[in-house]
Amino acid sequence: MENLSISNPSPLFMSWRSKAGLAISVVGVFILGLLWIAGVSFEHWKALSISFFLMAYGMRIFIREEYSRFPSGIRNNGVWFRSLTARGIWGWIVGILITLFYTCLYWFPEYLSGLIQAFNRLSQLLRKAPADAWFVYGSLYTFAVVTMGIKFLYKYRHQRYQQIRTWSVVFFQLGFSYFLPGILVSLQQPELYFTYFWPLSYANATPATWSWQSQTSLGAFFFFFGLFMFFVATPVLTWFFGKRWYCSWVCGCGALAETAGDPFRHLSSKSIASWKLERWMIHGILVMVVLVTFLLWLNVYLERAVLKEYSSLFYKTYSFLVGAVFSGVVGVGFYPLLGSRVWCRFGCPMAAWMGIWQRKASRFRITVNGGQCISCGNCSSYCEMGIDVRAYAQRGQDIVRASCVGCGICSAVCPRGVLRLENASGDAARRGKDARLIQVPSSEVGLLKPD
Repeated sequence: MENLSISNPSPLFMSWRSKAGLAISVVGVFILGLLWIAGVSFEHWKALSISFFLMAYGMRIFIREEYSRFPSGIRNNGVWFRSLTARGIWGWIVGILITLFYTCLYWFPEYLSGLIQAFNRLSQLLRKAPADAWFVYGSLYTFAVVTMGIKFLYKYRHQRYQQIRTWSVVFFQLGFSYFLPGILVSLQQPELYFTYFWPLSYANATPATWSWQSQTSLGAFFFFFGLFMFFVATPVLTWFFGKRWYCSWVCGCGALAETAGDPFRHLSSKSIASWKLERWMIHGILVMVVLVTFLLWLNVYLERAVLKEYSSLFYKTYSFLVGAVFSGVVGVGFYPLLGSRVWCRFGCPMAAWMGIWQRKASRFRITVNGGQCISCGNCSSYCEMGIDVRAYAQRGQDIVRASCVGCGICSAVCPRGVLRLENASGDAARRGKDARLIQVPSSEVGLLKPD
């Protein structure tokens, strides 16, 4: 084993088998890239199948080598030494490639013709319809969530909470965001995504959406279902469970961030300046989407008497800047540079709405046993939402933050069992115990021994 020293600051953290697994996955990605640039010159189905097989098989080797051979426990070895996870050259390359893909997806889908043709047979099988750019995107997105979700399950296999929420996001992504919409299309029904509501899915409550969804009973139901989820279900569920019921258990954006984005979670900025910017941006975007939607409906009622064609211009501007550039290009493409929750932290209007309820009225909080804190900083380092958890722990103060998505990683990486996710009253006296006390199962942290 190599030793850390000034002359050897970056020891070998991966075995040759781990590197071989990654290499096999990279070959699969390379084949996918060839399909991207090949155009429509030949049938790509077999090449696509080989690509997916190599990516999955390579990840299987990597997962087995990195996690299965060792006792359970979180291994974040070398994240600040590896180029991919430390904003090195590989991090920049991956970020640029993802950004390029999103740019083509939103504005130049004709450049994805090779991938679209490759996915055509799969689309016909699932949807009985030709593939398009968004089906390609949904397939790759779901594959990433499932594959990296398996990696996450192995990495956190000793944490029951992490197991439950990972299975949850994989289930909702695979079932409700991939198979169900495809089945609806095959039945000649609207392609509906029941895990996305207004204002996150900003078009779901507009007059244009209602005009086509109201043509079918299922579409009309979905329209009112989204409004019910926003105005009724979200406040109630957030009061009971905090933002985690959606951000960490259901949402597709959160699913990708918690699985494929897990290696980059430590890159989130913990500065006060970032926190101030976060509050202004996320609440500003919530106000913006509410005003734009209200203006569209007002102009329908008043026959475009207010601002006339400018109301549609405002909507298109929001769609471009927030719905495409921010949530897609920056939100995912900048994973290797800014962390995995850039969109969720600074832009998601659904997160802003839930954050208001979580901060003011939710029973959810992270309780702290400050007397046990050794100030190692693991909790703050791996908080993907940029919360300085250690500062709360040092003060013995429960963590009730609007931005917290309840992922529980801060609790998982704490070596002393200082942090605990709880649902309880805000009044410690009514809970019958001090809010700062914590009970740690011996099965998770081992028997406590005297010094």
